[in-house]
Amino acid sequence: MKCIFCDIINRDLPAEVLYEDEQVISFLDIRPMNYGHALIVPKMHVENFLSLPEDQMGRVFIIAQKIACALRDALGFDGFNITINNGKAAGQTVFHLPIHIIPRYSHDTFQYKIDFKKYRNNELEEIGNSIRKCI
Repeated sequence: MKCIFCDIINRDLPAEVLYEDEQVISFLDIRPMNYGHALIVPKMHVENFLSLPEDQMGRVFIIAQKIACALRDALGFDGFNITINNGKAAGQTVFHLPIHIIPRYSHDTFQYKIDFKKYRNNELEEIGNSIRKCI
């Protein structure tokens, strides 16, 4: 299966690379939610967050923090979102793990539409118990 991020890593496709080392590459998203929207991608092809080996987790997040600081210093935004779209239902379109850092401005037009749920009766405890059994 063809992977656009692997093509960028292998230099088969162009990208505006912000950072690169042996394990991680970061580049600007070509379809940004705001200018400066950056991706941090492990060079090893992993489909999603759950597939990222534990020994690489730290490096990926260290670079994500480094890129977020550089974006802040360069662009002077008011805040930022860090997102990982894990799976098609969550909006993942390239099945090679990207971490998104999206610059945010007080008056930008990008909004999450959140419909907060409310637990009924003992649902909170029941769901908590189900999750704890799987840890």
